[in-house]
Amino acid sequence: MRLEDLGWNPFFASQFSRADQSPLVPARVTEESKGLYRVRNQNGEYLAEVSGRLRHHTGDPAALPAVGDWVLVAPRAAENRARIDRVLDRSTKLSRKVAGRAFREQVVGANLDLVFVTSALNRDFNPRRIERYLSIVWESGARPIILLNKSDLCTPKEAAALAWEVESVAPGVPVLLGCALDSGHSGLDAIRSHIAPAETAAFIGSSGVGKSTLINALLGAAALATQPVRESDDRGRHTTTSRQMLFLPGGQIVIDTPGMRELQLWNSADGVAQTFDDITALAADCKFRDCTHTGEPGCAVEAAIASGALDPARLDNLRKLEAELAFQQRKTDPAAAHETKEKWKKIHKAQRDAYRLRPK
Repeated sequence: MRLEDLGWNPFFASQFSRADQSPLVPARVTEESKGLYRVRNQNGEYLAEVSGRLRHHTGDPAALPAVGDWVLVAPRAAENRARIDRVLDRSTKLSRKVAGRAFREQVVGANLDLVFVTSALNRDFNPRRIERYLSIVWESGARPIILLNKSDLCTPKEAAALAWEVESVAPGVPVLLGCALDSGHSGLDAIRSHIAPAETAAFIGSSGVGKSTLINALLGAAALATQPVRESDDRGRHTTTSRQMLFLPGGQIVIDTPGMRELQLWNSADGVAQTFDDITALAADCKFRDCTHTGEPGCAVEAAIASGALDPARLDNLRKLEAELAFQQRKTDPAAAHETKEKWKKIHKAQRDAYRLRPK
């Protein structure tokens, strides 16, 4: 397999030509699990670890290798092992906030060309969650595609109606209906048609939406472990435990990711704006430039809701995501936290002054 078959292109080649190459060679990270990596190049696959120097000089854990990264390694061919000495700059980066209370970035995948936002047509289906996923994909720089899987769980008419509902909240984004059990393979062919040879696509979504089953169907082999969802609530079980890269017979590259039961944004303001650009366009016609869409006269956004052109749940979700990002910024940016604190101090002072000066 050539480097070009792994996704190598002039963007990465230009960085390698400027690097101190000897004795380092380029390789791509194909799997990451608990600090250990598998990397691959034209000479084969190696089990790899990050060098002490790289770990010491990398202050941000998100800058350490992730699946999809191109790295420079010092291979020890006799042992089938390698040392990762450098991570090349990324062309795209799909990130989220780590699960839990910590405010830290987690890189889900790097150097992705497109991302399939996967949802199942069962009780997992949730347009608001799809909007959240779209926000991080737009932020990453990759192309989003929405994949509605398990279309066999509803009638063709119902599936078409749900696809239309998704298209209405994701203008311009392709929406595919898929089913790994489809004997005609029409859904699988549609997925393949969107990935060019040597392009890298990641599949993201909640546990149980069928990402691994779909990839197995695309591969034509049971390379990934799968489990059925719980019948009681259609919730998936965490079967995929690490991110890993696989290679389709047609030369396409796909990455399977563990299911996300918690997806919080990470510095995704531009991605949110792109996801809700229809509301931004409406807001440009509001009478007041700083309209909050909460009762002001001449509000074009509220007029669209009243006419049925805009789902109020979509505006509510935008506000929720913007509030989440603002909270995150205050937690990670001391200047932003200070600005917010001063703002509320002035508001409270004005309230106290108004109360003190009110007529007796």
